[in-house]
Amino acid sequence: QVQLVQSGGGLVQAGGSLTLSCAASGRILGMAWFRHAPGRQRQFLAFTSRSGGNSYYADFLKGRFTISRDNSKNTVYLQMNSLEPENTAVYYCAAEISNNGAAYYTALRYNYWGQGTQVTVSS
Repeated sequence: QVQLVQSGGGLVQAGGSLTLSCAASGRILGMAWFRHAPGRQRQFLAFTSRSGGNSYYADFLKGRFTISRDNSKNTVYLQMNSLEPENTAVYYCAAEISNNGAAYYTALRYNYWGQGTQVTVSS
């Protein structure tokens, strides 16, 4: 059984930065970040491969977010810069333990999810 425990998040002013963390127990492969804002569908943000050597991002992020992982700590991070009020959402990390063939940007790919953490960006 894999558990994902998220930390970070909170309230930040527009233009500020935050880093989210997601610590995993157990063996995992690729990991990703998604977010869910009220009234909107869940959005894919970023994916990193098991080694961390391959990362992919949603086009709309325009380089403002960076995903990274530290396999010695079994932890993935999401560094978020130049935050805007539209980035207010609950952010979730997700992990796969096997490749089921689903695309990395779809929730179907992932077997386990973190508990979610609220990020609020004030104007």
